[in-house]
Amino acid sequence: MSQLIVIGISDYKFAKAPEVLVTYALGSCVGVCLYDKISKIGGLSHVMLPDSTNFSSKDFNRMKFADTALVDLVQELKRAGSGNNRIVAKIAGGAQMFAVQQGSKMGAIGDRNIQCVKKALSELRIPILAEDTGLNFGRTQYFDLETGIMKIQSLNRQINEY
Repeated sequence: MSQLIVIGISDYKFAKAPEVLVTYALGSCVGVCLYDKISKIGGLSHVMLPDSTNFSSKDFNRMKFADTALVDLVQELKRAGSGNNRIVAKIAGGAQMFAVQQGSKMGAIGDRNIQCVKKALSELRIPILAEDTGLNFGRTQYFDLETGIMKIQSLNRQINEY
């Protein structure tokens, strides 16, 4: 029987089938599912901010940023037995949750998160197989490590599986 493993904001976790990973309240944050279908090892990262380069202290939470969290999670997956060149990604989130003044950097945080996640995955040579991103609503993201299916649930919307 699978266990539901909850990933908080600025956190990631990894496990092996038959576990199910879940993260709640993806607004402008981006949830990144990484998966190796051969070993059935996968991880889910709840990325809060695009990149760590504007932070001078090296004492920050690396799981908060797309450019550091994904590198670290991939290393964890490989140590757990995932093979090189077998990891694929599915992403969700990156919404614009609130109306903001045109041109405001804060208004574009969801879009910036999406772009930085895509850039980090490209640099890691990890293909994105599916995405449910953007728009103006929050999401709950489930990731079934037995099947590799990402399920997205949103208030007053149909459940989508990828």
